[in-house]
Amino acid sequence: MSSLSDISTYDNASASITSRRRSSSVKTIPREEHTSYLTDTAGAVREVAKKLGKTRVKWENPKTVMLITKPGDRSLIPITREVALYLIETPRYAMKSGITVYVDEKLKESKRFKYESLQKNHAFVTEKLKFWTPQLCASQPKLFDFIITLGGDGTVLFSSWLFQNYVPPVIPFHLGSLGFLTPFDYDRYKEHLDKAIETGVRINLRGRLTCTVYRRVPHPDCKSPEDANAVQLRNVVRNPVTGKLTVGGWCQQQGKKKFGEVDGEDVYEEEEKIGEERQVPCFTTVPVEKYHVINDLVVDRGPSPYMSLLELFGDEKHLTTVQADGLAISTPTGSTAYSLSAGGSLTHPDIHATLITPICPHTLSFRPTLVPDSMELRICVPFNSRNTAWASFDGRGRVELKQGDHIKVTASGYPFPTVCKEDQATDWFNSLQNCLHWNKRERQKSFAVVESHEERKSAKSPSSSRSEESRKSSLSDIGSDEVFGMFYDDELYNHENDSSNNDEDESDSDKEVFNGWTDDEIIKSRYLANISSQLEKVSKNKD
Repeated sequence: MSSLSDISTYDNASASITSRRRSSSVKTIPREEHTSYLTDTAGAVREVAKKLGKTRVKWENPKTVMLITKPGDRSLIPITREVALYLIETPRYAMKSGITVYVDEKLKESKRFKYESLQKNHAFVTEKLKFWTPQLCASQPKLFDFIITLGGDGTVLFSSWLFQNYVPPVIPFHLGSLGFLTPFDYDRYKEHLDKAIETGVRINLRGRLTCTVYRRVPHPDCKSPEDANAVQLRNVVRNPVTGKLTVGGWCQQQGKKKFGEVDGEDVYEEEEKIGEERQVPCFTTVPVEKYHVINDLVVDRGPSPYMSLLELFGDEKHLTTVQADGLAISTPTGSTAYSLSAGGSLTHPDIHATLITPICPHTLSFRPTLVPDSMELRICVPFNSRNTAWASFDGRGRVELKQGDHIKVTASGYPFPTVCKEDQATDWFNSLQNCLHWNKRERQKSFAVVESHEERKSAKSPSSSRSEESRKSSLSDIGSDEVFGMFYDDELYNHENDSSNNDEDESDSDKEVFNGWTDDEIIKSRYLANISSQLEKVSKNKD
C-alpha cells in the first residue's frame, strides 16, 4: 500500500524527530533544555499520530483479495459467490479481468457455491478463483493485498485468529447479528469496494495483545517425581533501599560471577550486608504458547466451584491479588466485549492502553483500571490456589493454567488494520449508538411554550370573573406573544439494522452444513507452516 499526497503533511514532524534523534546521539543536551526537549518530542509524536489517523492510503494495483465467510451460515455462501464473481469479472487497471480471489477451501465442494458451474459459465474463474487454508494464511500472510469479511464481529475476530503475525487490511461487511466491528453495509458492497480500491481508504490500526503462556517445569536437579512436583526453596536477598531482589544459590548454578550478580549488574558488598535474606519458593517456567488477541484475554475459574486466586504483576512489580471469578485483560477494541459486561470502561481504539477488568470480584474496591500498553503484565496462579485457572484468547484456544503457570501480556508488534467507512471517531461513535444504544432513553413528549411580553400587573392569581376575558384578549393579541416548541423526531432516534440475507437457495442443498475451521486445525496448520519454513532454510543452507 502506498500513501497519497496528504501523507506529506506530517513529514516535517517526523523529520524533526529524526533530526533530534541524530543530534542527540552526537551532541549532549544542556541540562536546562532537558524538559523542553522532552516536551517538544512528545508534541511532535502526538502530531504524527494525528496525521496518521487522517491519512488516506491507496493500493497500488492490488492483485489478490481474500474472502472470509462466517462459518456455519450457509445463507452467506451465495453472497460469497456473488462478491467473488464481481471482483473477478470487473476489469481494472487496463486488464480484461479483475482481481484474483481466494475463498475458503471448504466451499469448493459446496452445492450452494457451485464451483463447477462457475468454471463452465465464467471464463476467468479457473484462473482467478482460488482457495485458502489456515496453513496458507500462516505461511504466506503477505500474499493477500486486503481481506473482505462477510459476517459479523465474530468473523472479524476469526480473521485475527487466522493471521497471528502480519495482517492485511480488513474490509468488514455487516452480515451478522451485532455488527460493532462491521461498519460497511452489504447492500452497497460494489460502491464500497470500488471506492476503496480506486480512491483510497483510511486505516484504523487496532492494537493487539501478545499473550505468552509459561508453564512450570521441574528443576534439572530433581530425580524423582516427588521432587519434580515439590517447590524448591532458594535464598533471596532483598535490598531495603532499592527493593531489588537477588537470588543466591540459583545464580551460582547458572554460572554467575558471584552471589547477587543478575543480568550483569553487580551488587555491592555493603548492600548485601544490609539486605534481608530469606528462603522463598522458586521455580522455573518456560514459554510454550503465544497468541495475538484483538479483543481480550480472559482468565477464569473454569468448571471449579471455588473462587479464582490470581497474582497480578506489572513491570515485574506485584500490583494486587485477584480474588474473583476471573480477570479480563482487554484492548481498547475489546472494551465493548467481555470487559463491558464486567463493568469496564468504554475506550476509544486510538488510545494506547490495556484494560484490567475483574470479573465478579469479592471486594468492593477492585475497580476496573486502564494502564499504558507499554506496561508488561503477568497473571500468575500461585501455589496456594485451591484450584487451577482457565484462559481463553478472543474466546478461542482455551487452556488450563496449573499452580505455578502464568501468562505474560505485552503490546503486540502486529496491529490489526481495519478499513474505516468514514473515520475512526465517527465509525466508533456510530457503532456505540447503533449497536449498544449508548446514552439513549425515551424522550419526553413534545410541548409548546407561549412567551408573553406583557407585564403582569399583579402577582396574585386573576379572579374567576375576569379569567375568561383576559384569556380571549391575550390570544387575540398575537403580535405581542412568541411561541416556540420542542419536537421529538421519531426517525432521528430509530436505528434499525437491516441484516436481511438475499439469494436463499431452497434446493437439495438445504441440508448442507458449512462448518468452519476448528482451533485444532488452525494450530496444526501453524505448526506445519513453521516446519516447512525451517526445512526451506535448511535446504538453502545446504545449497
